[in-house]
Parts: sequence; structure tokens; C-alpha cells
Amino acid sequence: MIWLTGLSGAGKSTIAAALCDLFAEVGHPAILLDGDAVRDAIGDENCGHDPESRLKNAYRICRFARMLAEQGFPVIVATMSLYHEIHDWNRKNLPGYFETYLDVSPEVLRKRDPKGLYRRAEQGRETNMVGLHIVVQAPKAPHLRLTNNGDLSEVPKMVRRVFEAALAALGESCGR
Repeated sequence: MIWLTGLSGAGKSTIAAALCDLFAEVGHPAILLDGDAVRDAIGDENCGHDPESRLKNAYRICRFARMLAEQGFPVIVATMSLYHEIHDWNRKNLPGYFETYLDVSPEVLRKRDPKGLYRRAEQGRETNMVGLHIVVQAPKAPHLRLTNNGDLSEVPKMVRRVFEAALAALGESCGR
């Protein structure tokens, strides 16, 4: 279970997709749970982006991830889920949980802005932005913290770091 967390534009989805490709290359296809894709698949019109809805959606993703992992699938999760209670729940309930926090400077996040969220928030057209309107609860003790202020050319190196660190942690937890 590799859990990638960070703000919008941190590179979670990009790194997660590349991790899935790497797992497939080594003969262990993984399942990707991307926060936006899960939200879209569930289609709950009552689940917005306010703090309570974000927490509700984060718990949904946690439970889906646990269900898949318990069936023996490698699971890669890419989602904000920036709540300490989610990180704590994951550590207690997700088998082989490996938390990676993608730390990106505010300037780079605004520059990337893949969904136009930061631009709309600055124009007053977007509310409930984590990091602007909602306080960020970054993981207290992620297994791996990566600063991702680079461009796409840095992705393969970051993917390799996550992959190797997660495998090393898994080996340690299995007594290897």
C-alpha cells in the first residue's frame, strides 16, 4: 500500500501512474486509487469539497484501499487526505501502509495549477481550497517526504525513490 499525499498540483497522480507502470514492469500490476477518480466514480452529489466532505471522501478511499489490499492487490493511492486522523487510521488499518508526502512550494503549486484551482481561488471563484482556505494537516511522520519542485524530468527519479523505499519498508516489516 503506497499512499501519496500532498496538495493539488504536488504530482500525486503523475507519480502514482508511473509507479503503477513500474509495478507492472516487475510483474506485480497494482491498482491505482486516485482521489479525483474515486470521487467521480462514486458520483455523490452531496459530497463537496468542504472539510467534512473531504474527510468523508478520504475515509471512502481508505476503505476501498483496505478492501483491495486485503485481497492481495498492490494498491497505490493518490489523494490529498491531509487530515491527521486519516493518516492515523491508515497506519492502524491498512496492511503494508507506506506514506509518502509530496512537499511542493506554494510558488510551484500556483505555477503548475493543473486544474486552475489556485487561479480561481485567487479570483474568489473557488472556495474550500486546502492550503488557502482549509488548513493543511501534513503527515506528522511520513515514511518518505519528497520535495517535488522540479519538472516532469524529475518524475522517474522520484518514482524510483518511492518504489525502493516502499519495498525496503515492506522487507523490514516482514522481518527481512
